[in-house]
Amino acid sequence: MRTTLDFAPLFRSSIGFDRMLNALETASRVATIDNWPPYDIVKSGEDDYRITMAVAGFTEGDLTLTQEQNLLVVTGQKPGEEADEGHYLHRGIAGRSFQRRFELADHVKVTGASLVNGLLTIELTREIPEEMKPRRIAITSDAARLQNEVRQIETQKRAA
Repeated sequence: MRTTLDFAPLFRSSIGFDRMLNALETASRVATIDNWPPYDIVKSGEDDYRITMAVAGFTEGDLTLTQEQNLLVVTGQKPGEEADEGHYLHRGIAGRSFQRRFELADHVKVTGASLVNGLLTIELTREIPEEMKPRRIAITSDAARLQNEVRQIETQKRAA
């Protein structure tokens, strides 16, 4: 049984969250068809994340990471199948091509990737621009503001 959520009331009462609500609506419509390769997502710090994917049998040359604006795409493509020696009775090690997409929040950047022992580890960091960080606003009273104002004395203009 599938439950569909209606985000229409949130669209009517929120401003500036339309991108997030569209992402939630899209995620609720898309059914997960393929769950390969398996992966973990870990929050490793205040603004640091790590994705670990099990990509046994793939080399660095077989994997491609692409970051578009708010999308990380991990693609695995094996070059042409090597001539297999013998006839497989059971083939349990998946070597098929894949494409895995991850929606990224604003200002999340990939800072590194490594492949060790069949595990692809992708490091991500949220880098909030300085102008978007919280800042303290000084509060002044009217008396202080008036005292600091520069007073200009107007003079009579004389005709030459």
